[in-house]
Amino acid sequence: MENLKNAALGSTVRVCKIEGEGAVRRRIMDMGITRGAEIFVRKAAPLGDPIEVTVRGYELSLRKADAEKILVE
Repeated sequence: MENLKNAALGSTVRVCKIEGEGAVRRRIMDMGITRGAEIFVRKAAPLGDPIEVTVRGYELSLRKADAEKILVE
């Protein structure tokens, strides 16, 4: 498993686990990112913040710190 921050651009990955607790975890799950969801990594800013993804048909921007808490395969 790797985290979403390290996923290759243009790849589709599946969420295995979301680390973290409380507000951080809730914020990630409120975006529709839950276990088993497929995420398409569209692009990342040159310094890696934000990372733009497509989840369940929605285009989202994630902070690098949030992407590190999402474990994918």
